[in-house]
Amino acid sequence: MQLTNSISEYGLVSKLFHWLTFVALLIQIPMGFYLVDLDYSDYRIFIEDIHVTLGLSIFYLVLFRLLYKFINPTPALPPAIFSGQKIIAKLNHFALYITLLSVTISGTLKKLFNGESLNFLFKIKLKSDFDKADFFYDIHIYSNYTLIALISLHVFAVIIHRVLFKENILKRIT
Repeated sequence: MQLTNSISEYGLVSKLFHWLTFVALLIQIPMGFYLVDLDYSDYRIFIEDIHVTLGLSIFYLVLFRLLYKFINPTPALPPAIFSGQKIIAKLNHFALYITLLSVTISGTLKKLFNGESLNFLFKIKLKSDFDKADFFYDIHIYSNYTLIALISLHVFAVIIHRVLFKENILKRIT
């Protein structure tokens, strides 16, 4: 297996970015739903700290993934895939990146405008503004539901290609 992408297949680095993001989201999304129902307590603060740390990790992972994507182009889709599918695939990937950034940035801004501090590579604290915190919380929630829908579409496309078109497009990223 090669490190970089080829014309037809993703390299090891791209595969690691993809599957690390997948595993992180597999933990992060349910944790966010779980967190919403918790009463304020030390346990909630502990879970929220994990959620924030994982969210910031996803943010950096997506940034590194996008930077890597600029220096190592995406493999071409198989010629059997018609142009409409290619457009939908590219739009879905673009929307996934935008939504991942939106979720992480809005969650961060919600925390900061609630008067909490966060450590990125340095400590950040903003002046409290609960109206802005509520606004970014709403964006965080809507972005999460959008992310779930986009991930579902992504998985559904893989299943459709396997079942209807008898194409194993998953092998390109595994």
